[in-house]
Amino acid sequence: QVEMVESGGGSVQAGGSLRLSCAASGYTYTSYCMGWFRQAPGKEREGVAIIDSNGSTKYADSVKGRFTISQDNALNTLYLQMNSLKPEDTAMYYCAVVGVPSARYCSGSLAPVTYNRWGQGTQVTVSS
Repeated sequence: QVEMVESGGGSVQAGGSLRLSCAASGYTYTSYCMGWFRQAPGKEREGVAIIDSNGSTKYADSVKGRFTISQDNALNTLYLQMNSLKPEDTAMYYCAVVGVPSARYCSGSLAPVTYNRWGQGTQVTVSS
């Protein structure tokens, strides 16, 4: 059974940094899409950054230049380095994965509906 466990959230002041981690286990996908998503109170869940099994990445416009997604295949861990944080980045952050026939099926999709295995989330709060 696929399990995704996020960590690294916390409270920081605007301009600060955090690094989120997502430990993935139980999956045997050769090709996959994996990503970070967030949901603020009263808002829909949105894609933040995704990476596919070929290492191709895509970012939401709101985080480009500030966030970096990466993965350590040896550790089965996904990361999100978040710099220059803003109050509007405050949200619950989730990691998710979906197995695909080929990485090209990811097509840089930031749509949450694409993904079918989710973690429980880690809270990020940015104060002004």
